Amino acid sequence: MKPDATRRSAGWTLHTPAGRFGPAELRLALAAPRSAAGLTSEWRLVDGLRTHTRRGADPGTGAPPVVLVHGLAVSHRYLTALAVALAPTHPVYVPDLPGFGLSEHPRGAYDVSAHAEHLAAWLAAYRLPPVCLLGHSFGAEVAAALAANHPDAVRALVLAGPTSDPSARSRTAQVGRWLVDCLREAPLQAPILARDVWNARPWRVYATLTHSVHNAIETDLVRVTAPTLVVAGERDPVVPAPWRDEAARLVPDADLVVVPGAAHNVVTTAPTQVADACRRLLAPHPALLDR
Repeated sequence: MKPDATRRSAGWTLHTPAGRFGPAELRLALAAPRSAAGLTSEWRLVDGLRTHTRRGADPGTGAPPVVLVHGLAVSHRYLTALAVALAPTHPVYVPDLPGFGLSEHPRGAYDVSAHAEHLAAWLAAYRLPPVCLLGHSFGAEVAAALAANHPDAVRALVLAGPTSDPSARSRTAQVGRWLVDCLREAPLQAPILARDVWNARPWRVYATLTHSVHNAIETDLVRVTAPTLVVAGERDPVVPAPWRDEAARLVPDADLVVVPGAAHNVVTTAPTQVADACRRLLAPHPALLDR
């Protein structure tokens, strides 16, 4: 155990403050498709859609690949700092879901199941071995569905700020919580959100929100068999303490990491803490060696 972490009944609690998000991180997030910090962009045809992926070079460590799945209204951009934090030890891939970021727009807005199946096809296109799959917010819903329906593709699962809390499962409630979260986030994240909403188009964001609040993630969580970690910011109003604890309880033998000082976008403002938690999850133990 690291000296800055303590064990409690619900899992791990870190005592390192959340990281910053400044001009350098913003420039890096908005760099694609240009190469930056060892990350490059590429496109592959997946299920008939030209799908963009931001990826790092293989560090040659033999460690399993980590695939980062973005949330609602956003893209690979706000996961860039986390990708850079993981890249020294793991091959990292950050695909843009259909209709988001730099990926092609499908005719309609995909629901959770359609996104999960597209991501499964993306994994097959890249011929990756079982991966560590990290999904944030709506991306955690997609990741949970993929892990439940394609267990052989997922070596380990990280659910960061998983939506949506059953006690606030409506568009109005989720937007209200998001507005509170905006007051707790680093302000320089706003240009990323503006670019991503423009790329996706507001109607797609609204339609995907509708799919999210109609998706009962708990029905997938109870079917997950991969070693799992739930990560949440201590100040996250979208994923409050009762729901983050319940999400961790629903997955058999899941651990919980709470990052002090972080709000909903814990993967953006605390990339080092989240990367360290992922590495601990992937540290060799029998459940992973058998996969």
